[in-house]
Amino acid sequence: MYTALGRRTRILAATTATAGLVLVAGCTSSGDGGGETVKGVKLVKAGQLTTCTHLPYPPFQSEIDGKVQGFDVALVDLVAKDLGVKQDILDTPFENFKTGAFLNSGECDLAAAGMTITEERKKNVDFSDPYFDATQAILVDKKSGIDSFAALKGKKLGAQAQTTGEEYAKSKGLNPVSFESSDAVLNGLRTGQVKAVIIDYPVVQGWLKDKANAGAFEIVDNLSTGEQYGFSVKKGNTELADALNKALKDAKADGTYKKLYEKWIGPYDPSKSSGS
Repeated sequence: MYTALGRRTRILAATTATAGLVLVAGCTSSGDGGGETVKGVKLVKAGQLTTCTHLPYPPFQSEIDGKVQGFDVALVDLVAKDLGVKQDILDTPFENFKTGAFLNSGECDLAAAGMTITEERKKNVDFSDPYFDATQAILVDKKSGIDSFAALKGKKLGAQAQTTGEEYAKSKGLNPVSFESSDAVLNGLRTGQVKAVIIDYPVVQGWLKDKANAGAFEIVDNLSTGEQYGFSVKKGNTELADALNKALKDAKADGTYKKLYEKWIGPYDPSKSSGS
């Protein structure tokens, strides 16, 4: 996933079973000391489960009609509901998720941002169980003449900065143009700044639902890189990790996970998903 240097942190209220949808502008301050312990889970702020994310990253989290919604948001709502609190979301630079900075400073309880679990990231944060299996898609302009990942050599490729897609491209000898967000990557393709992009497949799926996009662009390769997404918590915060894992397990067992997956991602195949 990605970095957004120089962006102001914003406080965003997400949908929960106990709270409405509100957008509150402003900057966050370091932990306010008003935390509490709920069902054995220590929260940085009383009455809420505070989630760090980075917008936009549909279909996992984005603002829709002024409300923060998406697959990640809906899953974390389940944890908040179990704890009897509301979920509040902070829009933050993604690099802080990789280092655990906002978790360590008491800004957030967890990070949820379509983040791939990697050994390098595990050095700084603890992860929940995987909740999504991700692949990388190669999306191109239909007039580009590019028909596969192998055909990208010598072509201008776009990728989201600090993402596993960017890392994968570089590992194969490519030098992708870096963009700040998924929206910026796709806009770079739309405006001709690049001829192809490498980005998480679900993001492309959502983008191609627009008929205009589907008419001009196409997926020419889908790369199985073995990536799995997880929610991250501060190192040693086993109580919250356990609460996340319980909510995920329960959602898989009672059909809620499948329902949310189909709403936000698309057709659900248990054999190809960490939701199985």
